[in-house]
Amino acid sequence: MTKGKVYFVGAGPGDVGLITVKGQKAIEKADVILYDRLLNPKLLEAAAFDCELIYCGKTPYTTGISQGEINELLVSKALEGHRVVRLKGGDPAVFGRVGEEAESLKDEGIPFEVIPGVTSSIAASMYAGVPVTHRDYGRSFAMVTGHDQTKKDIDWNGLVSIDTVAFYMGVANLPSIRENLINHGKPGNTPALVIQWGTYGRQESVEGTLDDIVERVSGRSLGNPAITLVGDIISLRGKLQWFERKPLYGQRFLVARTGTAKSALAEALYELGGEVIEFPKWNATKVKIEESQLLAFLSYDRILFTSPESVHGFLDSLTEHAIDFRRISSKLYVLSRKSKKALQQRGLTAELKSGMPEAGTLLVVGDRNRDLRDLAHGDGDYIQSITKFVDERFLEIFPRMLDGKAVGTVLFSNRHSVDMLMQYGNKADVDVEGLLKQASIGVIGESTGNRLQDYGFTSDMMPKEPSVEQLVDLIVNRNVC
Repeated sequence: MTKGKVYFVGAGPGDVGLITVKGQKAIEKADVILYDRLLNPKLLEAAAFDCELIYCGKTPYTTGISQGEINELLVSKALEGHRVVRLKGGDPAVFGRVGEEAESLKDEGIPFEVIPGVTSSIAASMYAGVPVTHRDYGRSFAMVTGHDQTKKDIDWNGLVSIDTVAFYMGVANLPSIRENLINHGKPGNTPALVIQWGTYGRQESVEGTLDDIVERVSGRSLGNPAITLVGDIISLRGKLQWFERKPLYGQRFLVARTGTAKSALAEALYELGGEVIEFPKWNATKVKIEESQLLAFLSYDRILFTSPESVHGFLDSLTEHAIDFRRISSKLYVLSRKSKKALQQRGLTAELKSGMPEAGTLLVVGDRNRDLRDLAHGDGDYIQSITKFVDERFLEIFPRMLDGKAVGTVLFSNRHSVDMLMQYGNKADVDVEGLLKQASIGVIGESTGNRLQDYGFTSDMMPKEPSVEQLVDLIVNRNVC
């Protein structure tokens, strides 16, 4: 069998937008992905549906998968002929043990490639408002492991001469770091900054000096993953802060998903500084429709699409059979603005179902079995153009996505999203009911709010008009108040 190849990919420190283009492409093409604890699991959504996802997370002071076992997995999966991605938080070459793992591949003659990523110290520092170099404050920069495993003494004399020093994962050893820096000549009034979960919406920063940083961090109960920054350059933070001043900074949201399309709601919250978890993860496969069937469908007076996926499935089938879209003489209707936009992107216009007349023949195009014969859609004929289903690989990942800071707000876009979060959240061994009791709840419309009440919950936010923009405005105004 032909040997596969291993790609060591730097995932960046947390913000999914910091993945490199080359790293993203490697994820999309992978047969197997071995991923770490500290990267953002949302990056895994780009993987193919048949890609095997293997969790290799390690937590401090606990037993888990060993480095030797990871090395063996890389070798065995590559020897099976797979395209393997070793997905690491930050940059694989900066305290990422890429050397050890690559050596194990080299010994077996397995080809590999390293795709660098944005390292935590540089990204987290800038997200906290501190550049690691500056002509007036810092012309030298050093990165040091905060929990040294080499059993060799750190060159503290050399470090005190460096303008800016970043310690990785050094919160537990912060008292020792402070003591050594001061004892080797660093002034006690040197600015210090500890950044936990850098570049995530849950990022938290504690600023002080070497004299008092230990007590300040202890008072805020910060822990790893964190970067500790030491140097006069930290004084620029007051002028250069940008991320922590976004309107939804520090807020954590859970958006209940019902489709494969990119969520406009999640994207809007993310752009405003919020950390957004989306669940469940959906996939779709096209249903084969014969050409004769498609041509018959075009004779209906009205066609109602129940989702964006049903739109694309139907139109893709037309394209596959070389049927010109201009042959559609039917009046087109949709259940949501998302579906309307999907049609617009394909050069077609539609109206919302609320404006659909009752007269005329009707074809309802759906994306899953529950759409078939749903009387709420109208008295007509039904066809499934695509099969949409929950990606159950993410049932294991969902609980880990919820680790850390509690979710403050849960958002539902339609009735189906309520059912799906309840069903698949509990299937993932997450106490959804308990989560909802502790969080604020937002819904886009009255129908969604009514479905939520069926489960014993009431919404805290509902816009006057059912739109993403108005719901986001409510959230921002609520946060400001």
